[in-house]
Amino acid sequence: MSQALSVSESSFTWLAAHNNSPIDSPDDPKQEAAPGVDYLATRRVEMAGVPTPATLQHLARELEQAKNPAMIVGPDVDASEANDIAVALAEKLAMPVWMAPSAPRCSFPTTHASFRGLLPAGIASISRLLDGHDLVLVVGAPVFRYHQYEPGEFLPQGTRLIAITCDINEATRAPMGDAVIAEIAPTLEALNNAVSKTSRPMPAAVRRPEPAPAEAGRPAPERVFDILDEMAPRDAIYVNESTSTTNILWQRLRMTEQGSYYFAAAGGLGFALPAAVGIQLAKPERRVIGVIGDGSANYGIQALWTAAQYNIPTIFIIMKNGTYGALRWFAGVLQAENVPGLDVPGLDFCALARGYGVEALHADSAESLTSALRQALAGNKPVLIEVETRA
Repeated sequence: MSQALSVSESSFTWLAAHNNSPIDSPDDPKQEAAPGVDYLATRRVEMAGVPTPATLQHLARELEQAKNPAMIVGPDVDASEANDIAVALAEKLAMPVWMAPSAPRCSFPTTHASFRGLLPAGIASISRLLDGHDLVLVVGAPVFRYHQYEPGEFLPQGTRLIAITCDINEATRAPMGDAVIAEIAPTLEALNNAVSKTSRPMPAAVRRPEPAPAEAGRPAPERVFDILDEMAPRDAIYVNESTSTTNILWQRLRMTEQGSYYFAAAGGLGFALPAAVGIQLAKPERRVIGVIGDGSANYGIQALWTAAQYNIPTIFIIMKNGTYGALRWFAGVLQAENVPGLDVPGLDFCALARGYGVEALHADSAESLTSALRQALAGNKPVLIEVETRA
């Protein structure tokens, strides 16, 4: 069954004639439209378990005729085990690929030449990055999850957007673009088979950042992630709740396997510690490493007890900088000065871990972190590493 929806000015008249319920319309439908309404007024949404052949042909034609298409992938690609299909489609059409904002999973290998990183979470910033792309294909992601107030145009002039989503609610919430509601993996597979390979060259790979300098004293977050990337197994699973260092993580960790990354997209505190325990239970053949800020860790610290009681070999890395880094960043965005309550002094995570029965190691330099991580990876039990980092 498929369904097409076109939102237009006539909707009000239709509802008034066909709906038995009263309609409260405080605004005159003939008034000048509010900003962003034009995007809604031209949306089309189709719903099907698998798109019809006609819909697939339409999508393929749109992608083939685009002069400079781009793709944005979201968590449902990874959840549908469709990462390899997304890679094949990106290569076939020579598309640059971004992860959708506040990504809770990694749906595209970060080492691939097409990969462009994590999209920011502001309207204007996303629009700037998409400038020059005449068609944007969004797969398995909300359109879009905006986090900070950053007004602007939803899309650059001349850019169209088509979303493929398995979530009818996300299709409903999207402020712009057409949408196909369907299962992700079979739809991507069918679309990849339907499109012809482009003659455009592949986009040049984004240059990876240089290794962080080896400096004495507490390591910078960049150095922590360099060490982690060098030492962790290539199929390691990362559970992230060090929000202020998320962009650094995406720039420096090489994540290439399906199901390699988890993050609380909505930003709630207390996710990563228990999630890392649960994911390690679900994936005993892979090593799970939680990267958690000292502010966040307090909201789910009791998960250490479960790890100890059931000998779940998760590695917990506590990024200890003594402050709520994400909130300090927001204070800067909002130009709020002297905000109280943003520091978290006096915490001893090693003592807390030992109290719950988990081995704990302290690191205050790159050398001690390397030693602690080597010891943790060599064992088969839960270990917490408290890393004192630069703010």
